[in-house]
Amino acid sequence: MSGTRQTSPHVVSLAGQAPSFEGPKGTVRHVDADTLPILKRLSIRHLLLDRGGLREPHWHANAHELTYCVRGKALVTIGTNHAGRESFLVGPGEMFFAPSGSLHAIQNVGDETAEFVLAFTHERPEDFGLRASFGAMTPSVLGNTFDAPASSFAALSTIASGKAAPEILAFGAAPEIEPQARHVATLKYSAEATPAQIASPAGSAHVTKSALWPVLEDIAMFSVRITDRGMREPHWHPETAEMGYVLEGRARMTILDPDGSIDTYEIGPGDVYFIPRAYPHHIEDIGTGTFHVLIFFDRANPGDIGFRTLVGLFSRDVLAATFGIDEPDLPQFPLVEQDPLIVDRINPVDPTH
Repeated sequence: MSGTRQTSPHVVSLAGQAPSFEGPKGTVRHVDADTLPILKRLSIRHLLLDRGGLREPHWHANAHELTYCVRGKALVTIGTNHAGRESFLVGPGEMFFAPSGSLHAIQNVGDETAEFVLAFTHERPEDFGLRASFGAMTPSVLGNTFDAPASSFAALSTIASGKAAPEILAFGAAPEIEPQARHVATLKYSAEATPAQIASPAGSAHVTKSALWPVLEDIAMFSVRITDRGMREPHWHPETAEMGYVLEGRARMTILDPDGSIDTYEIGPGDVYFIPRAYPHHIEDIGTGTFHVLIFFDRANPGDIGFRTLVGLFSRDVLAATFGIDEPDLPQFPLVEQDPLIVDRINPVDPTH
């Protein structure tokens, strides 16, 4: 996985970041507002778990987590309010949702490295690990909690409590996989197995939002593929920001900022971009194959306004006055009632600079 070098304030290489955690069983890289200051209400991490790796049980104090499995197989266990519990397997193209404050762990139960993309509903997520949390309490406090003498917890008293961040640990024995872990779970969603809401030779979109997965709060994800015959039409999202992570291919984006500046840049595997709420932008495949991007939103049911339909809102004389040209010189805009989102690219790609 290799990212591109960028100077745009809207994009950064997640793949190029130094690991925030690195150990024998895996690595974590992250992009938050310290790395990409424009971020707001969203941030992202990349997790690799080697065979036998365990992402320590942990929780996020100020953010929901929405995770996409890129490859491998893992057992996810999540504890929620009032001793609620779900344990399930995830594989490529599947997702899980960990509500803010829920205790959760990820175990690699396959024979290969497992890879995940994790999005959060805060630009600076706060983490607590289970090990450090126990280490913050004295043996007597723990003994009282579990109806046991303090001496039973002497070994835990050596745990350092000064670091709350969870780690990637190793577990020796093969994990126990309960029969229920292979069944439907409310906090799991098969994003890529769900029929694409948009599908054409120009591209496709597998949509993950609360209208389809009701447990989601303050976050959604679209798995978008744009072929070399397609383009994501210029558009904006009235009520949501957009954060994308590139899995494969190359594309070009253009964003208009409120000060009138135009930011055009290229993105490739491992890159993360961020579009603030209601900023107009577009995405165009400039590679030789399909461009695949995971797009996260800070709303559970994001909406958008596309150029294709907006011209139908106004009369041609209003449009002519807006663009400062004579009405006969206006293009013959097609009138449509629903945005196609991904359109056919019938013109050559503009030259790169």
